[in-house]
Amino acid sequence: MGRWEPDAQGRLQQAALALYTERGFDQTTVAEIAEQAGLTERTFFRYFADKREVLFGGQAQLLEQLTNGVAAAPDSATPLDAVSNGIQAVGAFFDGRREGSRLRQAVIDANPALQERELSKRAAFSVAMADGLVQRGVPATTARLTSEAGAAVFHLAFEQWLAADKHDLAYFVRRAVTALKAGI
Repeated sequence: MGRWEPDAQGRLQQAALALYTERGFDQTTVAEIAEQAGLTERTFFRYFADKREVLFGGQAQLLEQLTNGVAAAPDSATPLDAVSNGIQAVGAFFDGRREGSRLRQAVIDANPALQERELSKRAAFSVAMADGLVQRGVPATTARLTSEAGAAVFHLAFEQWLAADKHDLAYFVRRAVTALKAGI
């Protein structure tokens, strides 16, 4: 691929995922990713701070979408239903990305340092949901507890979605929220 071809960021992500899957995360270099994508290392660093960020890039936009989805839930929504609304809004991002998400998750599962980064992302999701709840006027303690439950809902729903071959992520979010409500 030539440097003039469109979607350099997407090409870098695809190349990185292919190499991480084939060789392993630790055995893959930024230079190899850039070469596979037909780009330079300099171009790689325009899009990503390091090779981990290829797997975790775009988080800021997802967190903003999550916070906004929670805050925009109907006024009648309980805090947990507002969190569910936000998670389902983020779930739309994953439409059509199940196979790539499976590959990404396999790379993360095989690397302890990436698992740590994934836990950090989960904590950031919880904070984003709490922020959305506070914007709705939910007391801080209730917002924190509900957002932690929401992070668990997202994690479980995401695992189930990856393991399935049908239904969108929102379906699994709704099922997890229903199970949580039944358990409380």
